[in-house]
Amino acid sequence: MVEESGREKRQIRRFSLQLPVTVTPLTGEKFLAHAETRDVSSHGICFYCDAPLERNAPIEFTVTLPADVTMTEPLCVRCRGTVVRVEGSEGGKYAIAAAIDSYEFVADDEEPNLMATDDAPPIM
Repeated sequence: MVEESGREKRQIRRFSLQLPVTVTPLTGEKFLAHAETRDVSSHGICFYCDAPLERNAPIEFTVTLPADVTMTEPLCVRCRGTVVRVEGSEGGKYAIAAAIDSYEFVADDEEPNLMATDDAPPIM
């Protein structure tokens, strides 16, 4: 977010990453949307999606961080969050910004451990 003076208002660094993301609304709707991230931070995400989502809607999304980001193996991160902004359709896609409320690292041999973002280390 940028103030009228052109100064950045965000306190947390965002990373411009184009990663696949799978989105599921938690409002009882039964659809799964495939999207691509625009940018990611430890407390939020912005992604391009074919389907518009409602502001304030709870969502669950999964992002796979590639090896060049994690410096080890690819890592799947499942997040729960809230849609905070929906920007109009650009080329048939909507820019959806969501706050991350909690997340868990998902691995085949581990039990998921859901953490609130205030208590958890940064995902990037």
